[in-house]
Order: sequence, then C-alpha cells, then structure tokens
Amino acid sequence: MAQPAPLASSPTLIVHNARVRTMQKPGHEAEAVAIRDGRILAVGRNDEILPTRDASTRVIDAGGRRVIPGLNDSHLHVIRGGLNYNLELRWDGVPSLADAMRLLREQVARTPPGQWVRVVGGFAELQFAERRLPTLDELNDAAPDTPVFILHLYDRALLNRAALRAVGYTRETPDPPGGIIERDHTGNPTGLLVANPNAWILYKTLSLGPKLPPEHQLNSTRHFMRELNRLGVTSVCDAGGGFQNYPDDYAVINELHRRGELSLRIAYNLFTQRPQKEREDFAQWTANNRMYQGDEFLRLNGAGEMLVYSAADFEDFKVARPDMPTTMETDLEGVVGLLARNGWAFRLHATYDETVSRALDVFERVHKDVPLDKLRWFFDHCETVSERNIDRIRALGGGIAIQHRMAFQGEYFIARYGAEAARRTPPIRRMLESGVPVGAGTDATRVASYNPWTSLSWLVTGRTVGGTALYPDSNLLGREEALRLYTVGSAWFSREESTKGQIAPGQFADLAVLSEDYFEVPPERIRAIESLLTIVGGNVVFATGAFTPLAPPAIPVQPEWSPVATSGGHWRVSANSALPPQPVCCPHGHVAAPLGRDALSGIGGCSCWAF
Repeated sequence: MAQPAPLASSPTLIVHNARVRTMQKPGHEAEAVAIRDGRILAVGRNDEILPTRDASTRVIDAGGRRVIPGLNDSHLHVIRGGLNYNLELRWDGVPSLADAMRLLREQVARTPPGQWVRVVGGFAELQFAERRLPTLDELNDAAPDTPVFILHLYDRALLNRAALRAVGYTRETPDPPGGIIERDHTGNPTGLLVANPNAWILYKTLSLGPKLPPEHQLNSTRHFMRELNRLGVTSVCDAGGGFQNYPDDYAVINELHRRGELSLRIAYNLFTQRPQKEREDFAQWTANNRMYQGDEFLRLNGAGEMLVYSAADFEDFKVARPDMPTTMETDLEGVVGLLARNGWAFRLHATYDETVSRALDVFERVHKDVPLDKLRWFFDHCETVSERNIDRIRALGGGIAIQHRMAFQGEYFIARYGAEAARRTPPIRRMLESGVPVGAGTDATRVASYNPWTSLSWLVTGRTVGGTALYPDSNLLGREEALRLYTVGSAWFSREESTKGQIAPGQFADLAVLSEDYFEVPPERIRAIESLLTIVGGNVVFATGAFTPLAPPAIPVQPEWSPVATSGGHWRVSANSALPPQPVCCPHGHVAAPLGRDALSGIGGCSCWAF
C-alpha cells in the first residue's frame, strides 16, 4: 500500500471513521479529516489521515456517522434574536396545540410578576394536529394575570387581557396605519392584532415588553448560538431587522466577539433605521465603515435587507399584495447609487415579482453609471419572481437568497393565488438553471423557524409544516443540491467561497457530525436531524450523545425562569413523531386546513367548515 504524502505539520485534531460528504464535487466522499490552526489540513481515507497524527493530536472516532460541512444560513436575524432568545417560549416543531398550551401554562407558572410569556414566530397554526391557534379565551384561562404575547407569522398577534393592560391598549387606542386592533361590540380591544398590510403593529407591540438587562442579553445570545450549533449551523449572514438599532443593538455581539465567545461566524448587514432618511443613514455608515471590515468571526457584509422603507413588501398571503408607493424608485436609486459608488454590497427584501421588477429598473439605471456586477448584491425571498426577472438578476451579476417561508404559509398562498401558482413559488429550479447564485436560509426568528433541517426538508420534499405538498418533482431539489445551498451556495453571499462551504484543504474547519444520515433517512425524518458534534474553527462548540465528554462547559441560564432553563429552548422532534400532520377534511371532502374558515381572522374558503 502506498504511504500517504507527509504533511508540513501534524494535525491538532483528526475526525475519522466517518462518512464525510465534502461538497468538493457531487457525491465526493471521504473517511477522515485532519485539522490544524482552525483550517482543514487534509481530507481522505482513514489509512491516509491517521498516520499523520503525533502525540499531541486529538483523535475523534465518528463511529461511522455522517459528517457534513457546517451549515451556513444566508438569512437569519441572529443579532436581534440573540438579545431576546432567553425571553421566548418556542413552539417550533410542536405537533399539537395541546402540547403548545401545556408548555405555555408551565412557563406562566415560572414567570415572575412584571414579565411576559412570549411566543415569537417559528411556528404555524397548521402544524398543530388541531389545525388552529389557541382562542383568546384559552389564553386568558391559561394566564389570567401574566401577560402573554403570541406572534403568528406576519399576519397576527394574540394578546391576553393581562398583555392588553400591560401595553395600554383601550377603546381609545386608534388603529395604526397598516394594522387593525380587533374590537368587541363595545369597542374594546379583544386581544387580536392584525397586520394589514404590514406587520408594524405586531412588532411595535412586541417592543413594548420588558427587555433583558445587558448581562442577560450576553447570556441569551450565547444560548441562541449554542442552539444553532446544536443543529449544525456554524455560519450566518445577519440580515439586520426592524427595531434593531445600529450601533446600540450590536454592543452585545461586539462584546462577545471581544471575549472570544462567538461560536458562529457572523457576516452582518446594516438595516436602514429612519423612514425618509435612509440615504442619510447609509451616507454616514459608508463614510465611517469599510466594506468587509472585521475578521473571520464577525465582519460587515454590506447594506440591507431593507434599503428604503418604500420598497418593503411584507409577505402576508392572507391579504392582497401591497402596492409599493410611487416614491420607491426615487428613494431606492439614491441609496443604491450611493452604495455602488462606495463599493458596498447590498441585499433587498422583495417577496413579489412586481417589487423585483421595479427594483431591477432602478438597478439597471445605476449599473449604467456604476457597475453592479462586481458587488455581491442580491435579493432576499423572491417567492413569485418571474423567469424574465431571474435572467435580469443574472445579467447584473446578482444572486437570490431563498428561505422556507412557503413551508409556513403555503396553504395561505394556495387559498389566495391557487395551487398552480404555488407550484413555482419560489421557482428554485429555474433559478439554479439560470446560473444565478442561490443560497438558502430561514429568515428566523419572527416568522419561520431557525431550524435548517425544516428548511432542507421543504427543499427536498416540497411539503409545508402542515403536510401540504406544494411542488411538482420539477421544482424539488435532490438532497445534495439542497445541502449545497446551505454550504457552498450561501458562502457566495458573504464573498467567502474560498473559506466556507466545503470540507477541503484550506477551508475553515467547520463541520457537523449528524444524528442521522441526511442522505439515507426517509424524507419525513430530515427535519428530525440534529448535530451530535459541531466543530467551528477546529474547536468543539457543541457535543451530545456519544460525544458528550467533548462538550464545552454548560452555559448558565439568565434569568433563571427563562424557557431555556427547562426546555432547552426547543421541542425535541427526534424524540417525537417527525411526520407532518395530514390535512383535515370536512365531511364533504374539502381540504379544510388551507381553505377552512379561520376562527380568528374570518378569512375562509370552504363554506361548510366550522371550527
């Protein structure tokens, strides 16, 4: 047998006896990985890699398990989410409303006076076996004195009576622009807030709740990163976010970076702060910041996902598509021109093709004066983007970051636009065939779940969390194609293809050892996958099961009554059924889940169904 070529230096860590999907080329497999100085040193067979060790090399036997590159979420609100993670009860993946309400009642019992119980996104009513949300009466019975706030997607929020008192909403409180405070026959608020057509009222109300003190925000952010590590996530692009102030709300992530306590690599975008003063914000930021400043753990990634408020088309498929104001083009051209002249990459939130078309008109005008094709600019979302506009994006050198929002809202889309339109929403296959760079992410935490395996399941099966099949085979991805979007694909969006996305010599030593083999489990098990061992830069950041002795020290929970202290912040799908619920039919055979009357909002389709 030929002897392996000697390495310039011995590895500090070897992971062997593994089934390594390297993502270097389709189907490429290895058995062992050698790591040194935070980078991949060598990849190959066990008998090639193991002889390179010396007395100081740590050796980990993967036990024949599947190893993949660390997952990279190209659209996650991790900085904002981390500030609040320890305050939030998560219903992500919870299979029944009965389970969800049990978790809520348990948290109410632990929550001290003056604090709220919050469920902020990550779930959809149709994931529950009961196919509905709790009623306001149920919330009031479960929490007569503790404020409860439940955010459901972009469409509504539920507040119990205690929460209404806490935020001060009364019969005299006017409806804000773009939102509705539902009222009873006497004019008093019921506790239902409806976004129509934007979510400002939902997020503004959420912002009125108690906040964690800075030291607890540091702890909360560490727990959120550890939770993402548990799922195999090692890198993210942070897309900014509403009510996320720069630089104040970045103090926590900067302090953790200074302490060396980041367990994720974060490339962050700056989100405009003030309506009608967007260009002023970006002029200040481009003057005082350098594109890609930072290091391999925390670096500036450009502007967006919102560039101007007049181009924000929130996706709430329960209401009609909003028309952007006539000022959109002028506002957007001023900002994009400024960014292009300063060499800044940018991203733009755009759900609908109509918004994409108008934005591309602007981008093409700017491109004539200042080329955009050397910048890493891209659209986020693009659920209904047309073939023509995909080609226009490609011609300008742009990309598309997709998220699994249809996995949470697909039934609502079908109810409004029809099943035929849903078959190509978003047209992922067409994007890939065009040559446009495509990356995948979650858009967590306020709408979809941060769990990348829920997203990968959607890409592979085309099913919503409620079990509805959305796509024909022609718009589904193979498992390696889908994984590529979460590894190699997402690296493009932070200009890091040379360092992320593959298990290959010279790349960052970021990898995950999986609980089940993603390439072999039944499709319905994909969303139950977790990481048993997650490594970032050659360091173990999460370990459980057989690898528990390698785990980093536990992080204490602050405050001690946090949902994270008892549930770990998540529903353990792997310990429960991973099968999605099947659509419920009314006695006449109609599919009630997407079309049945909504008990709270009154939106309906099947006239014979009643909850």
